[in-house]
Amino acid sequence: MAEPAPRGVALNGRSPWSDRRRRTLVGLAAALLVGVLGAIVLPDGAGTTAGILALLCAFLLVAATVVFLLVPGPGTAGTLLRSPPVGGAVLIVAVLLLLSTSTTLRWLWALLAGAAAVWTAYALWTTRDRTGRDDDG
Repeated sequence: MAEPAPRGVALNGRSPWSDRRRRTLVGLAAALLVGVLGAIVLPDGAGTTAGILALLCAFLLVAATVVFLLVPGPGTAGTLLRSPPVGGAVLIVAVLLLLSTSTTLRWLWALLAGAAAVWTAYALWTTRDRTGRDDDG
């Protein structure tokens, strides 16, 4: 029987996950568990709030797992900041929320849409073709 790989050793040619990534996933899983238990144990409104927070933790756990699997190694935040599709998707969602919200929260979504526009412009700027040639040849 093969011995398990020691901690910190890459398996299948992939770099090992950092302790920060592990702690993030464990923390989200623990928060999900506490939220589910709170939804079961707590009465009425508090239980509903705990259940909604548990759903949020579940969503964040899945999203973090996907990001950690697709963006290997250190520099995950920088990789995501330089990704035009991610910035563009955030911009679209922020603009849709801006157009669909009431006037009381419109300032918040306008601020987020502006930040997303800056993010998208930065991502496009950093990934542009710097050779000066056209795609046509």
